Amino acid sequence: MARINLEHIRHAYGERPKSEADYSLKEVHHEWNDGGAYALLGPSGCGKTTLLNIISGLLQPSEGRILFDGRDVTQLSTQQRNIAQVFQFPVIYDTMTVYDNLAFPLRNRRVPEADVDRRVTEIIDMIGLGGWARKTARGLTADQKQKISLGRGLVRNDVNAILFDEPLTVIDPHMKWILRSQLKKLHRQFGFTMVYVTHDQTEALTFADKVVVMYDGQIVQIGTPAELFERPSHTFVGYFIGSPGMNLLPATIDGNTVALGTDTIALDYSPKVASGAKTELGIRPEFVRLGREGMHVRVNKVEDIGRQKIVRAEFAGKPIAIVLSEDGEIPADPRVTFDPSAINIYADSWRVGREA
Repeated sequence: MARINLEHIRHAYGERPKSEADYSLKEVHHEWNDGGAYALLGPSGCGKTTLLNIISGLLQPSEGRILFDGRDVTQLSTQQRNIAQVFQFPVIYDTMTVYDNLAFPLRNRRVPEADVDRRVTEIIDMIGLGGWARKTARGLTADQKQKISLGRGLVRNDVNAILFDEPLTVIDPHMKWILRSQLKKLHRQFGFTMVYVTHDQTEALTFADKVVVMYDGQIVQIGTPAELFERPSHTFVGYFIGSPGMNLLPATIDGNTVALGTDTIALDYSPKVASGAKTELGIRPEFVRLGREGMHVRVNKVEDIGRQKIVRAEFAGKPIAIVLSEDGEIPADPRVTFDPSAINIYADSWRVGREA
C-alpha cells in the first residue's frame, strides 16, 4: 500500500497547450493517504479516467509529478509502480480456467503454490464463481468475466494501490451491491489503497471513505459523503449529489440578508461576496419545510416515491423541489421555510463560508 501525492498535475492530449481550455485535466495538487478508499466521481468527460491512468502509469502527465510514499514514480511504468488495475470491460484469458486466470498474476511473481491456492480460493468465493473454478472463461457471461477481472485486481496483496475504472458497469444491479459490500470488507481487512472511478453517486458514496468530485477537468471537492451532502463546495456538487439535487436559487446579498425575489431571509452571518459575482442560495429539498407559514410557493406536481413524496413547486419564479414525508400534508395555501443551518451561499458557483 502507498501514500499517493499528486503534485501540480495537469494534462493536455494535444501538443503545446496554450491556454487553460487546452487542458483535459486542470491542476491537481493533493495527497491521498496510505490505505484510503477513494472514489473519483463525476459525469462522462470530466477527467476522472485521465487522472486514474496518470496514477497507474498508463498516461504521462503533461505537467507535475506523482509520488508513491515520497518516491517520484512519474516516469515509471505501471509494472514498476506495482499497481493493480481493473478496467470497465473484462480483460481475461479465454482459454484459461477461472482458477488459472486468478492464479496467473501470482504465479508470474513466483508465489509458492500453496499460497496461490489459498489466495485464489478466497477470491473465487468472494466473487461467487466457486462452481466455475475449473471451467474455461470462454463460455462465461460478460458479468462473470468482469468478476474475474475484479478478482485478478484483488488477488495480490503486495500492490501499492488497486485502481478501478467503472468496474461494475456490466454487472447486474443486485450483484453490484454485493460486490461493493465485499470491496468495503476487503478494504477494512487488508487496508489496500483503493481508487474507484464511477459516474454513479450510489457506488461512490457506499464504497469510499472520501469522494473526489470532478467537473470540467478539475476537482471541485474532496470530502466524506456527509460533507458532500451538507456543505457542497461547488454548485455542481450540490445538484450532482442527492436525488433530487440541491435547489439553487438566484439571490441578492446585503449584509446578512438574502433576497429571493420579493422574499427575504436573515442569516446569522454576513457572507462576503465580491461585487458583480453571480450569487445563489443553495438548500437541499430535505431541508425545505412545507406548511402554512413562510414564503409563498405554487405546487405544480407531487411524486409519490413510497416512504416520501417529492413536491415540485415554483418559488420566486424558479423551480424548487421539496421532500415530504409519506403522510405529509400539502396545505391549500402552501408556504415554505428553510432550515437556517442547511442554507449555503454561492458566489460564481463556489460556496462562501462563514470565515470568508
